[in-house]
Amino acid sequence: MRLTSCDRGDTCRRGDVLPEAVQCLRRRACVALHFGPDGYLGLRRKLMPTAAERYLWGQGDGSTLPVVDTGAARLGAAICWENYMPLFRTAMYAKGVDLWCAPTVDDRDSWQATMRHIALEGRCFVLGACQYLRRDAVPAGLHPVQGDAPDTVLIAGGSVIVSPLGEVLAGPLRDGEGVLSAELDLDELARARFDFDPTGHYARPDVFSLHVDETARTGVISG
Repeated sequence: MRLTSCDRGDTCRRGDVLPEAVQCLRRRACVALHFGPDGYLGLRRKLMPTAAERYLWGQGDGSTLPVVDTGAARLGAAICWENYMPLFRTAMYAKGVDLWCAPTVDDRDSWQATMRHIALEGRCFVLGACQYLRRDAVPAGLHPVQGDAPDTVLIAGGSVIVSPLGEVLAGPLRDGEGVLSAELDLDELARARFDFDPTGHYARPDVFSLHVDETARTGVISG
């Protein structure tokens, strides 16, 4: 599938355009797109841009918090530091996310602890993807604080796959580009949740509650 622009930035379908993605481009949103064997499944707009991202990206709203049922498993995504938002995680757990996708540029060792924690907390498989980037892959006019030598590593990677009980199944992949793969036993999801389910049998709705507003928000309302 490809992205093309629409007249006046309106949300529309032209050929094989992804209309929601076009709308995100108009809004300047940081987006995770979901795809399956048959094509496009949905998207997530990042709720809160991190640090300097706020110069470019806007805030998402609750209208794109999907957990997509692929038939085999339920797929969801948390973009970078959204993984640090406990209420967001709770909302996703309540939707029964099985495969938690976590794209990031955070290559620190502490991020690995976060990936394992989410797998254990949500009793889901976590697929963490972190870039590997060297200085010679960015435009010459940019001068990274890490240095200008062509082989200077700007983002060191750290992609990882974690089981619902926190076991690292593949990775972390560092110091180069590559592809991680692992065989996922989906029966492990039920076994892990029998032990702990944060929004099921281990929840206390008589003590704690969470309201999630999933309506679309806009700065201008007409009519």
